[in-house]
Amino acid sequence: MLTNLMKYRSIVIYSVILVLVNPCPIWANPLTIAQTQLTQVEITERLKKIPDWTIEEGQLKRTYEFKNFVDAIAFVNRLVEPAEAAGHHPDLFISYNRVTVSLTTHDAGGITQKDFDLAQIISRVFLEMQP
Repeated sequence: MLTNLMKYRSIVIYSVILVLVNPCPIWANPLTIAQTQLTQVEITERLKKIPDWTIEEGQLKRTYEFKNFVDAIAFVNRLVEPAEAAGHHPDLFISYNRVTVSLTTHDAGGITQKDFDLAQIISRVFLEMQP
């Protein structure tokens, strides 16, 4: 029996070190509050704060219309920096002068506060581009 324990000693020591060093143990939920899926009541309440956004197919969506294709692409390009800063990337569909933005947090399996935060930023970007 002692030889069997000796054989697994390095595994046990490694496991103990891993638990002591790793600030987020394997059994902990890696999702933050901002990444927790919202309830339908919470979604309905938050939608009131972002006009023109809707829920379609389990995603937060809005379509923006521009004068032309160049303006639509300029809008998409302005979304890169805030999306990267948030570590959250929208799905974008471009059809000539229209851009449809869809948000969902795939890791959480649905819509989260993170989606609403980015939606507000995207709405501001759009407003800043208006003459």
